[in-house]
Amino acid sequence: MRHFFKIDPAKELSEKAVHRLLTSGTDGFIVGGTDGLTAENVSFTYDLFSESELPVYLEVSSEAAILPYADRFLIPSVLNTQETEWLIGRHHQVAMEYGKYIPWNKTSTQGYIILNEEAKAARLAKADTALSIDAIQAYARLAEHVFHLPIVYLEYSGRYGNPAVVQAVREVLGGTTELWYGGGIQTLEQAVEMGHHADVIVVGNSLYEDFESAIETTQARCFLPC
Repeated sequence: MRHFFKIDPAKELSEKAVHRLLTSGTDGFIVGGTDGLTAENVSFTYDLFSESELPVYLEVSSEAAILPYADRFLIPSVLNTQETEWLIGRHHQVAMEYGKYIPWNKTSTQGYIILNEEAKAARLAKADTALSIDAIQAYARLAEHVFHLPIVYLEYSGRYGNPAVVQAVREVLGGTTELWYGGGIQTLEQAVEMGHHADVIVVGNSLYEDFESAIETTQARCFLPC
């Protein structure tokens, strides 16, 4: 299991907080957010965290997150959206306008399955969140075996999810697609619980709600088998 912090460029972190994150023991950072992104705050945030040797991923949820000099890009595609705009439409538009500036060999696609109906991302992408476990597993199977995506991302943004769902998705993935989990992890115990099933756990909102507890989540690997 690997641990990433997700850093929202539209939210403030003190210089001291940034230093503690860089030395926290996390495996890396994802720079991204749902709204309020600008070229200025994205580049500023990326530069802050890329000073370390840890991997820093830019999640391209808008044109503002396209920095040609970045080393790693994550392209989110919402598998359970009810509008093709969020599956491929917005991606096509960006590729039309900025395709020649994007280092495609540095990109990885995340097959998002958004499961918190109250999350901003769910409302924006018009995600169908009322899914059975069978339906969620089917999306994961399609992601791995039909679309050959490197990542399936179970997203509960703002709410702690159901470990049984994460376990069920883990059971149907064959090993070529990683399972990432994000949403509501606020304590070390929750990080360990989700880390039993996910290849990567992502801690984001709690950084801005209870910073000390968020830092503690980096210790989850100490309680998990290698």
